[in-house]
Amino acid sequence: MQTSKLAIVILNWNGQEFLSRFLPMLVKYKTSDSEIIIADNASTDNSMEFLKKEYPTIRIILNKENGGFAKGYNDALLQIDAKYYVLLNSDIEVTENWIQPVIELMDSDERIAACQPKLLSCFEKTKFEYAGAAGGFIDKLGYPFCRGRIFDTLEEDKEQYHDNREIFWATGACLFVRADAYWSVDGMDNDFFAHMEEVDLCWRLKNKGYKIMFCCDSKVYHIGGGTLPKSSSRKTFLNFRNNLILLYKNLSCWQFFKVYFVRIFLDIIAALKFLSEGHFSDFIAVAKAHFVFYFTFYRHRRKRTIANLTEVSGIYKKSIVLEYYLRKKKTFTILNLEKFTK
Repeated sequence: MQTSKLAIVILNWNGQEFLSRFLPMLVKYKTSDSEIIIADNASTDNSMEFLKKEYPTIRIILNKENGGFAKGYNDALLQIDAKYYVLLNSDIEVTENWIQPVIELMDSDERIAACQPKLLSCFEKTKFEYAGAAGGFIDKLGYPFCRGRIFDTLEEDKEQYHDNREIFWATGACLFVRADAYWSVDGMDNDFFAHMEEVDLCWRLKNKGYKIMFCCDSKVYHIGGGTLPKSSSRKTFLNFRNNLILLYKNLSCWQFFKVYFVRIFLDIIAALKFLSEGHFSDFIAVAKAHFVFYFTFYRHRRKRTIANLTEVSGIYKKSIVLEYYLRKKKTFTILNLEKFTK
């Protein structure tokens, strides 16, 4: 028997500052059929002492190690019985009625496996936030982008994306997901550690015929970079390596090698750009990402199945890199919607 309809699960790692700042609003705006759970990834700060003192009724799950975002959530969610999970970053500020519109949307269609609210910036509350904005998509070469955010261009929210619609991927910063669907694809891939694991999860869910949705009537605010700042070379490494794994797992061999040879060229350009800007550690991170991918190639091969090799909706059949940098198409609204797979 499910103990609650909705489990709101925050994966914490040395996040006492965020917990003290954002938990009061989360407690205030939780619904009667939801439960807040903190899953701790072997923190070394005073997070757990703070929780036990200030929020003694909140359930705590202690992971044995910091296995990253993917493993941390997988380990914790195995211990939680609910119809829906919300994977919620500790640096998220929720708003009144942020839960109900999403749950109503998901309840309306059992094929909806995952959904995200509107993600806005904590610092500029009229602007979309980098990590998810108004729903994620991906181009033919594997570059993720969002409605409201393409590369470093962040749009102001003028309700230009005020619609409930199917998307390609939903942000892991505030991810509502149907529990049985989540486990039908074995959850997130532990090997990702952090970054792009939600894109991989959503792609695999779509491969099984599920929908990924954006809910316009729910909004939250995100700080971003709470664990790894945007300038971190570790983040650069994870993003480049995980993107290669993502493509290898979810494309056919022929599709992957066509894409991969183009990506080598583009990643070399990205690495040289880092070098020209004096970011030597990021230059090394890109090279390391490719070498690590080569040496773990067979490790990821076992994850490929025939079911993973079908074309799904929401892939932009052009290069978002060329669209953005050469054709100066900086916003989602001016992209050719006919070029997205149906």
